[in-house]
Amino acid sequence: MSGHSKWANIKHKKEKTDAQKGKLFTKLGREIALAVKSGGPDPTSNSKLRDVIAKAKSNNMPNDSIQRSIKKAAGEGNADNYEIINYEGYGPGGVAVIVEVMTDNRNRTAGDIRHFFDKFGGNMGTTGCVSFMFDKKGQIIIEKKAGMDDDEMMIAVLDAGASDFLVEDEYYEILTEVSDFTVVRETLEKQGFEFVSADITMIPQTYTRLTDAEAIENMEKLIDRLEDHDDVQNIWHNWEQD
Repeated sequence: MSGHSKWANIKHKKEKTDAQKGKLFTKLGREIALAVKSGGPDPTSNSKLRDVIAKAKSNNMPNDSIQRSIKKAAGEGNADNYEIINYEGYGPGGVAVIVEVMTDNRNRTAGDIRHFFDKFGGNMGTTGCVSFMFDKKGQIIIEKKAGMDDDEMMIAVLDAGASDFLVEDEYYEILTEVSDFTVVRETLEKQGFEFVSADITMIPQTYTRLTDAEAIENMEKLIDRLEDHDDVQNIWHNWEQD
């Protein structure tokens, strides 16, 4: 199937965040805070908060840290005022890039993101300039383990309400409509499945392959600099990597 993520991209991101857990946990804490502010601190009645908690746990964020983030966000003295913004543009070689940020100063963050695009051979565009090339989906990645049967897994996934199921050598990829994501994730979680990742994501409809060595190097640097920025929560792109 076209448009699905590549395991190498997921693995690269996981390996990178494993080396930067402090920064990752800070970003997850912001997501928790935003979910609490939008729907309250009780995960039983706040499905968005349940999803973010599951995401935090899949990234090995300690439960104590999760609870502290919830309590801090629920406290009346918490003056943080973050908003989620997507910036879009093209990286070197015409790679489509969407950058999701959570910021309390959109002018500062926009300037930083634009600088990274310009520095590494790309250009930041207007809202909507590349997002039409992606489909917004719920995505769950489950690593294949001994004893797992592909057919049985497919039945379990589709019965849970997923819209698509992909089998690769090392993992299963499960896609859902955004509105079905929480139910599918919670159903599979109750069945004992552990997730490599579980999140709302942007799936490219087509991919762009880079062959120029300089463009490849600049694309890698662009992703690295964006990932290192404190305000950047997610980066989606259609670069087809080997």
